[in-house]
Amino acid sequence: MASTSQRKRGRDDGRSALDADIQVLNHAMDACHLQPAREAYDSASAFLTTIRDSTADEEDYADLGRSCVDVCRALERGLEGSQPDKVSPSILEAIKQLTTTLAAIRKETVNKGKRNMRSRLFNRKDREDAIAGWKQDLAGILQIFHTELSVKNHTMLADLHRHALARQESTNSQHQSTLASVTAGETPPPAPRAFFGREEMIEKVVGMAENLEPIALIGAGGIGKTSIALTVLDHSRIKERFGGKRRFIRCDKFPPSRSNFLRRLSQAIGAGVENPEDLDPLRSFLSSEEMLIVLDNAESILDPRGADGKEIYGVVKELGQFSNICLAITSRITTVPPDCKTIKVPTLSMEAARNTFYGIYEHGGRSDRINDILGQLDYHPLSVTLLATVAQQNQWDNSRLAGEWERRQTGVLQTEHDDSLAATIELSLASPMFRALGPDARGLLGIVAFFPQGVDEKNFRWLFPFIPDINTIFDKLCILSLAYRSGSFVTMLAPLRDYLRPTDLTQSTHLCATKDLYLTRLSFVIDPDTPTFQESTWIISEDVNVEHLLDAFTFVDANSKVIWDACANFMKHLYWHKMRQTILRSKVERLPDDHPSKPDCLFWLSRLFRVMGNYTEQKSLLLRLLALCRKEGNDYEVALTLRELSDANRLLGLLEEGIREVKEALEIMERVGGDYSRARCLETLAELLLENKQLDAAEDAISRAINHWEEDQQFNISQSHRTLGKIYRRKGEREKAVQNFEVALGIASRFEWHNSIFCIHYDMAFLFYSEDELDDAQSHITQAKLHMADDQYCLGNVMEMQGWIWYEQDSLEDAMSEALGAKEIYEKLGAAVKLGDVGLLIQAIEEEMERRATAVASDSSGNPEE
Repeated sequence: MASTSQRKRGRDDGRSALDADIQVLNHAMDACHLQPAREAYDSASAFLTTIRDSTADEEDYADLGRSCVDVCRALERGLEGSQPDKVSPSILEAIKQLTTTLAAIRKETVNKGKRNMRSRLFNRKDREDAIAGWKQDLAGILQIFHTELSVKNHTMLADLHRHALARQESTNSQHQSTLASVTAGETPPPAPRAFFGREEMIEKVVGMAENLEPIALIGAGGIGKTSIALTVLDHSRIKERFGGKRRFIRCDKFPPSRSNFLRRLSQAIGAGVENPEDLDPLRSFLSSEEMLIVLDNAESILDPRGADGKEIYGVVKELGQFSNICLAITSRITTVPPDCKTIKVPTLSMEAARNTFYGIYEHGGRSDRINDILGQLDYHPLSVTLLATVAQQNQWDNSRLAGEWERRQTGVLQTEHDDSLAATIELSLASPMFRALGPDARGLLGIVAFFPQGVDEKNFRWLFPFIPDINTIFDKLCILSLAYRSGSFVTMLAPLRDYLRPTDLTQSTHLCATKDLYLTRLSFVIDPDTPTFQESTWIISEDVNVEHLLDAFTFVDANSKVIWDACANFMKHLYWHKMRQTILRSKVERLPDDHPSKPDCLFWLSRLFRVMGNYTEQKSLLLRLLALCRKEGNDYEVALTLRELSDANRLLGLLEEGIREVKEALEIMERVGGDYSRARCLETLAELLLENKQLDAAEDAISRAINHWEEDQQFNISQSHRTLGKIYRRKGEREKAVQNFEVALGIASRFEWHNSIFCIHYDMAFLFYSEDELDDAQSHITQAKLHMADDQYCLGNVMEMQGWIWYEQDSLEDAMSEALGAKEIYEKLGAAVKLGDVGLLIQAIEEEMERRATAVASDSSGNPEE
């Protein structure tokens, strides 16, 4: 508990802060010429004075006082440079509401000071409810100031300036006064007070402007194009170069037509021509001095499908050809004149996004969790700003903000600023170019938004077979900055994705049609012995999208056999072509035991763990599968599972256990299986006997397996010859080993089974390494690398083997680098057995390094070893 002196120091600090705030408010009141605003400042100052002078429970009103100060500061910034008769009715109404709210707060505060702390007339619960209501009122008023006032004031700068100039006397006084009010031109709005991470881009644009090069800043809504343009206009070098000839035109503030654009251009530059029909009346004025003209939000006038789009484009193009004018355009669409140097505006860097966020948000220190949230927003400037503003206005601490994000994701932005975020996206959706794309465009955007990777351009035709001109539609979505290309994928920024993603998956006809196409494609048989095997490699580039689709629809329909069969097929695709773990695992394990798809899902999930080297998890899953099969009384499935389980035990070094299991499987297959099933059991038995050093028995088993294979089962024939090669290697029969490896390699190469080719080259590298034929070993490990899949376990094996080769070639530093790399991979995969193997390599390298260091030390001391 705080001591009396500590509480006193806290009150003194609080009163000092209040004194400073009161002084700021009084200064604002003195400088303000708008009577309603002066009354608001006066009420705020009086309220803070009451809090400062109160001796009881002033802490209850501290947050309320800070909210009051925030609103008044926003009001002061919004009214800066405005004339009293030009303030909009909506702002005047907000100021009136602010004054009324502050008066009510002060009245209650004064009354509270007159009552006892435990007064029944205003108990603690009532006080808390009242304070919460006032905070909500202040937050609403602050919202109005932030979203309305500054924009309205900026768009009225031209009118304010004209009324500030003295009217000139002439024979046509009305015309001459109008002419005088515009001749000087308009002053651009101020640059943002806080602006991070754009220094290099601004420097580049400033340099181009100094060289009078036409510029087009292109990017999605909310990406920061306008802020960059205003910062450039306010740059010291630009002010020095162009002086008062810096013009800023908001193209979304007038109806898009050629005449309106020319009239607005004349006003902005101060040409004094009332209704020019083309650039001819303005040409002499435009040519008279160097000038920087910014056309902001130019998509409003440059949309090829918009009103007078072609005519306005011609005017803008000609405007950019004046040798004394630097034309700068900010636009969401890329259809700008060809003379303009296009600069794509990216999202913020991580550090700039953090600085932007914490420049607004003051209710918590820097947090890694908040930084993660900013990353999930793709560091989109508007979204970062809105998130910070919402959190600041609601006075959330880091924990509350993180909780709101976990619960609602980017929906948290809708609390206060949904209109702002929605408006910037809806503006593009309302554009003539987008509307001209037809009724499918919105659904296609939903597809792009749904998939984490977006949509692969190579798949447009089979994903959207009934939509004509599908390539053109996606081209236009990119032109509109609603999407962008990342490699071969068309994707979009996270805030747009969240807004455009279908809210009800089952009601999205486009998404459901896409889902059905993916499920059909997953259902195709994967058989390495068929020419169509390579067609299933499509999963390599689309695995993330398919996984997300299945994860979403298993949530929507948790018991669907169709969806869960697709999950098993997906894991089968991963096993063959992209060996990695899947987020579907926990859902597979939670499936009811009587679900018809669970055995297949468990089987292929175990296969994934096998190829990743996590044999303990593989065995655990297979034991669960075996229990299901025995319960169902399906002998054939029991035998298949026993064979898989025996192989897992082989990899775990539990050879006797594995031999018993595969022999049981073989006995069952002799009763219920065919030649293929028996051959698979014999193949597994041979591997176990090989590991158990029963080489003759292993040779007999694999030879029997080869005799069972049919001619068209080339994949299995290749695998059996590979196993026979390993047996002869163990026997020391080098030539027979090489012969069988080459048979296996020939078959695999003919069918282009890259994973098999990799494994056989790896085995041959091991053979030649054990024979101390290091050059041949290096040759085969190099070939193995060429056929290696994008698979961490395979990479670990290659690095380990490369480490052994370099160790034998005395390249110890290179060997250690490879060994440590392999160790890191095995640790991530949880491959305990391989960790033990690579540990032996690291130990050998360290011992040799230590021996050499000792020898060098001995030589330098003059006592060489004998």
